Amino acid sequence: MSIMKYTAAEASAVTNLPLRSVHKLIERRLVRPRRLRTGKSVQRLLSFEQLVYLRLEAEGLRVLPIAVRRDIAKRIEGDSGIDVVCLSGGRAITIQVKVVRNELAEEVKRLRRAQDVIVLDPEIMRGTPVYRGTRIPVEIVADMLNQGASVEEILEGYPALDREKVELATLYLQAFPRRGRPASRPFAKRKAVRTTRHRRRMASPK
Repeated sequence: MSIMKYTAAEASAVTNLPLRSVHKLIERRLVRPRRLRTGKSVQRLLSFEQLVYLRLEAEGLRVLPIAVRRDIAKRIEGDSGIDVVCLSGGRAITIQVKVVRNELAEEVKRLRRAQDVIVLDPEIMRGTPVYRGTRIPVEIVADMLNQGASVEEILEGYPALDREKVELATLYLQAFPRRGRPASRPFAKRKAVRTTRHRRRMASPK
């Protein structure tokens, strides 16, 4: 797990920590990502152990003094098998790292699953992320969830999907935001519509 690297957006998606907070923690050097140069740009990549610390931040670690948080981050990053971090002599504060690590591992699995079932193909919907084997935009499913639609309602309109694929929509878009200006999405506020064919009755001759 530790050999894999994650972008700030991926980290935000799986740790439930706002992206702005992830960047802030990087700037304050509580976590120090690896810098990878690709062409003219530099990408900052985080380890799984650093994600574990970010998850702890999301769960309330940020209330501690920054010096203490920096020490916790260093200890977690330095020992991928650490289960518990004890502070103040080992009794006052005990941080359960193992539980958080296991939860985070499941979220990472969901993220990789989302990458398996969602594709970007310039030949399909101009590169809009769609579910593999369909032309169903992931964005419209995520928008419907955000507007309060239930998974069952979405599946009624899109029987080609299943519960897992619907639930992965929001996670995928958070982890892999589209670059540049937001694409025009005229379908975003539309609800799925199921069509029913009716035979047209011929008027009887008078």
